[in-house]
Amino acid sequence: MMKTYTVAVLGATGAVGQEMISILQERNFPVGKLIPLASARSAGKTMKFRGEDVVIQEACDSAFEGVDIVLGAAENDIAKKFAPAIVKAGAVFVDNSSAFRMDPKVPLIVPEVNPEDIAWHNGIISNPNCSTIITVTAVNALNSLSPIRSMTASTYQAVSGAGAGGPIELMAEVEALSKGESYTPTVFPYQIAFNLIPQIGGEQVDGYTSEEMKMQNEGRKIMHLPDLKVSCTCVRVPVVRSHSISVSLHFDRKVTVEEVRAVLANAPGCRLVDDLNAKQYPMPLDTSGQDIVFVGRIRPDLTDENGICLWCCGDQVRKGAATNTIQIAELLLK
Repeated sequence: MMKTYTVAVLGATGAVGQEMISILQERNFPVGKLIPLASARSAGKTMKFRGEDVVIQEACDSAFEGVDIVLGAAENDIAKKFAPAIVKAGAVFVDNSSAFRMDPKVPLIVPEVNPEDIAWHNGIISNPNCSTIITVTAVNALNSLSPIRSMTASTYQAVSGAGAGGPIELMAEVEALSKGESYTPTVFPYQIAFNLIPQIGGEQVDGYTSEEMKMQNEGRKIMHLPDLKVSCTCVRVPVVRSHSISVSLHFDRKVTVEEVRAVLANAPGCRLVDDLNAKQYPMPLDTSGQDIVFVGRIRPDLTDENGICLWCCGDQVRKGAATNTIQIAELLLK
C-alpha cells in the first residue's frame, strides 16, 4: 500500500495554482486528499482533481491542520501571513513566492542542481524565480568544466509570467489593434502587443530591477557560487508562454564549444537543440507545455577568451514555477 499525503495548494485558483493541481495528477503524486485554498470570494466553488470535484476552501490558519505538504502559489504577503501557521501545523511549505528565497534558514532549490539542500529545511523550502530556474538548469552542469565566475544575461519573458491576465491582455490588444481600435492596458504599464517592455519589477539597486537582481542573488545560493557576478536585463515580450534567456558565461579557463555541448547533452533537465545550419535552436513555442529546458546557440564569447554564449528556453509556468515546486515535494517523499 503506497503512502499518501494530504496536500494543500495555497492560491489554487491562480495560473500557477491551477498548473500545480494538473501537474500533481500528471506526475501521479501520492495525494490522498487535496485541499485547494484561495480567498473568500473563491471559497465554496469547485475545481477538478482526478475527475472529481474538490471544494475550494478559504485560506485561514486552521486550514492547515492535518496537512502534510503545502504548495504555495500565492503572493509574498499571503505566504508570509500563513507560513507560521503552516509550520506550526507540522506541514512542509514549498513556496513559489519570493518571500523566503533569500532567508539563510530556507533552502532555495532546483532539484537538478542542489537537491541536497533539502536536508536543512525547517518547514519552509523556497522555489526560485522562473527565469533563474530556467537559466541555472541550463548552465549549472557547466560548473563541472570550470567554475562560472560571472554571467551576463538578457531575459525575454512571456506575458503569462505576469499571471493569467497577461495573455488575455496581449490577445485583447492584438484584436483591438487589428480592428483599428484602441485598448488601455491594465496588466502591463504599456501596450505589450508588437512591443517590448524593458522593465520587470521596481528599481532595486543601481538602476537594476528586483527581477534582474534575482538572477545574481538566487543563482549564488542555488549553485553554491557565493561570488558569482551577474548583470541581467529583464524584458517583457509579446510571447504567450515560455521564457527565453540569452547568457554569456565567463569561466576560470578557456572552455570549448565541444566541451559545453558534451556536458549539456547529458545535463539533467536539459535538451541540446543546437544546429544553426539546420535552423535548430530553442524557441518558446517548442518549449511550452513541457518541463525540459532547451539549450542551443552555443558559441565562443568574442569579448572574452574564457567565455561561452548560449540561448535557453523553458516553460516558466511549469518548470519555472509549478513543476519545480512539485519536484521539490517529490524530494521530500524520498
